Amino acid sequence: MRVLVDTGIWSLALRRGGDASSAQVGELRSLVGDGRVVMIGPIRQELLSGIRSEVQFKELEARLRAFPDLPLETEDYVTAARFSNRCRGKGVQGSHTDFLICAAAARRRLAVFTADNDFTLYARHIPLALHS
Repeated sequence: MRVLVDTGIWSLALRRGGDASSAQVGELRSLVGDGRVVMIGPIRQELLSGIRSEVQFKELEARLRAFPDLPLETEDYVTAARFSNRCRGKGVQGSHTDFLICAAAARRRLAVFTADNDFTLYARHIPLALHS
């Protein structure tokens, strides 16, 4: 199964001085090696946002080019809104980007690899597979 990797996992792996030996980073390396990693534009944008150094920005941008964006369609945005409404109705709040990740993954039968516990809450109310 292909895996949509959330921003938090990427951040762990890309962080300077981060714990490169963590299980999550090791799993990301394994997924990359197997060619199972999927990227979407909003995650790429989150990863590149806030980098002050142009040199670091260009370096990360180049590294991320190895992962082409999965094209998002109108139905992804509609599904994201539907998921948001369903979760909100159950008392679970989330960001627009989180629900777009959920929608893109659900529509394409991808698992989401995340360190964000909010996705566990979402998965109780929407059809979402989490990568463990």
